[in-house]
Amino acid sequence: MSGLFNWRRLARTVACGAAAIALSAGAALAQSGEPIKIGFSMSLTGPLSANGKMSLVAMKIWEDDINKSGGLLGRPVKLIYYDDQSSPAQVPGIYSKLLDVDKVDFAVSAYASTQIAAAMPVMIQKKRLFISLFGTGINDEFKYDKYFSMLPTGPTPKPTYSEGFFKVALEQNPKPQSVAIVAADAEFGRNACDGARENAKRLNLRITYDRTYPPPTTDFAPIVRAIQASNPDIVMICSYPLDSVGMLKAINEIGFKPKMIGGAMVGLQATAFKMQLGPLLNGIVNYETWLPFEKLQFPGSMELIKKYQARAAAEGTDPLGYYMPVWAYAYLQVLGDSIKATNTLNEDRIADHLRKTTFKTTAGDVKFGDKGEWEKDRMLLIQFQNIKDGSMDQFRDLKSEVLLYPPQYKSGNIIYPYEKAKQ
Repeated sequence: MSGLFNWRRLARTVACGAAAIALSAGAALAQSGEPIKIGFSMSLTGPLSANGKMSLVAMKIWEDDINKSGGLLGRPVKLIYYDDQSSPAQVPGIYSKLLDVDKVDFAVSAYASTQIAAAMPVMIQKKRLFISLFGTGINDEFKYDKYFSMLPTGPTPKPTYSEGFFKVALEQNPKPQSVAIVAADAEFGRNACDGARENAKRLNLRITYDRTYPPPTTDFAPIVRAIQASNPDIVMICSYPLDSVGMLKAINEIGFKPKMIGGAMVGLQATAFKMQLGPLLNGIVNYETWLPFEKLQFPGSMELIKKYQARAAAEGTDPLGYYMPVWAYAYLQVLGDSIKATNTLNEDRIADHLRKTTFKTTAGDVKFGDKGEWEKDRMLLIQFQNIKDGSMDQFRDLKSEVLLYPPQYKSGNIIYPYEKAKQ
């Protein structure tokens, strides 16, 4: 009897060992051959780097996740990227290298409108699929049929940035009658404030000031004084990260207090800038794209944020990661899901799939529509309130940010006029 038992035990051991070898071989086979290469530039230095570095961490997490799950089409995935130094002039050369020298299978965009617009001519000339990350109205000009935008601005991106801002303003009593519009003279600033101008005219708001400033501007006091002299009820600012910081400091130093101010100020979403500015942010009403409010916790989003935060310190990037990661992960998610669904690397077939599919992503449901923009917009509007100092915990638990718009996500009420939020 004991001899029979030993034979059975040996048979089980051999069978288990064979199964383990087979599984190991299967995993290796699942990712055999050349990797599928996805290339891009990213702003890892320069003024756009806070958001660029945040995006890259999330993209690396996607790369790890997809490879742990077996890769794509039985092949591993490899990200190939270069620092564009926040300079649009660097971008065309990088994308030419990615396509012609590195021979990437796919090229996705860098973060930010300026970088995306700079890459578009190269991608169009090569007739390549192009999924972008936070580009505002880029395809309005190019009308390229293989462009897809990961940004929740909907079918009319330019006016969407200010739509919630004006809607909330016009619900106040007394209603504002006039607006000042100021923009950085670069891709995003011009596009967002073109939309603000369009909305203001449609709503019969008198425009008291409407000017751009050059991107290298560092002294914003003369601009703020000129806006103040035009005596607007509300102020729409379309600025880049360092501009946003400089503008807010000038507003507070001068004591400028219109009824409502903010709008499309890039940079105020980054934890480092929030901590730097602290109470200077109080009362500012500004766009957002995602925050971890319960109603915005989509499948996989909080798991991603947990993984991101575990890496943030070592990567030297935003410790909370509430702004870019869900989007940077999602734009690779839709590409990966389309490759799986079509079982091909053919970009025309993948583009067809992107046009007709609703994707489940860390940023929520994504459905592309006209010109590759989102079929429906889901931009958010928040107000900074009751910030006491520069500590991070105020921003981690969202107590200092009140979600004003759209109504289905609203978490509180605006403090209006702006002056009351400063008290």
